[in-house]
Amino acid sequence: MIIGIPKEIKDNEYRVSMTPGGVNVLVQAGHNVLVEKGAGDGSLFTDAEYAKAGATMVSVDDVWGQANMVVKVKEPLPAEHQYLRSDLILFTYLHLAAAEELTHAMVKSGVTGIAYETVELPNGSLPLLTPMSEVAGRMSIQIGARYLERPEGGRGKLMGGIPGVRPANVVVIGGGVAGTHAAQIALGMGAAVTLLDINIDRLRTLENILSGNFSTWASNPFNIERAVRRADLLIGAVLVKGAKAPKLVTREMVANMKPSSVIVDIAVDQGGCVETTRATTHSDPIFFVDGVLHYCVANMPGAVPRTSTHGLSNVTLPYILKLANQGFQQAVQGDKALALGVNTHEGKIVYQAVAETFNLPYSELKFT
Repeated sequence: MIIGIPKEIKDNEYRVSMTPGGVNVLVQAGHNVLVEKGAGDGSLFTDAEYAKAGATMVSVDDVWGQANMVVKVKEPLPAEHQYLRSDLILFTYLHLAAAEELTHAMVKSGVTGIAYETVELPNGSLPLLTPMSEVAGRMSIQIGARYLERPEGGRGKLMGGIPGVRPANVVVIGGGVAGTHAAQIALGMGAAVTLLDINIDRLRTLENILSGNFSTWASNPFNIERAVRRADLLIGAVLVKGAKAPKLVTREMVANMKPSSVIVDIAVDQGGCVETTRATTHSDPIFFVDGVLHYCVANMPGAVPRTSTHGLSNVTLPYILKLANQGFQQAVQGDKALALGVNTHEGKIVYQAVAETFNLPYSELKFT
């Protein structure tokens, strides 16, 4: 199979979908890998390293035009929609439930779109989303600590406080992978952390594994409103698999937050779990609503591309290799987790949550 790796063009997106080591594994398996010149620059992987690993360095048009499968990090932007075609497999983060224009473009083109974020194991875990959730969760606290500083527009609070001075109050909504890692880092910095989730068993588990100034609350509108009002830093880490994130934090709740408090909405890729959220970029990352600073960058892990690229490539490579070795139909029929990753195929939406989001027809994935 011919596998293409284009350079990411999203604002300040420095990740690349595969390391030179991953490319070498594919080449050793007998596949032809086309890498766009400069694709790895942001992650400090040189063209020479890719060439040494066995890749052919080509132009962006050749990557998209010649490849049977294109492997990316982020969803195709409008400038890339022209490359979508019916005989192409696109394997990347898609987040279609928050991207209606892209959804229509993919259906119209007939491209087979496999979303990293909906590949789901029998236990309900999302193996290709997990490493980026880990990165985003940990980053959210670094970012939050920075924007709590007064010169950045925040409340001027030190996360861990000092003797005789209370630490910052960090509220995390969602106890999944991102929320857990956010809480872990915040506790490590000495903050007072409150985490809310609807799953009481999950809260019990987190009570056992996390230590420090930590409390868990059952997630409901009353408790969310109470927690948000006291937050210096609010982390939105809610995930509904493949669907748009629910707006758990209302505009009214935001208006009642303390002046110059900070919101970091990790769920922005799926539309955000805060009503006032709108996607921002690394070059223009923040905005204020009712005196509350919002950081809603839709590709947070792109700021730490060396770590993120290694983490992503580690988990995607086995699936990429399976698709390349077996072909799309055989690979998907033999792997239920991978089959759940398929969002569009032959001009149809084959992932139900995406179809429901936009009130579009849903078709079960079938092979003739």
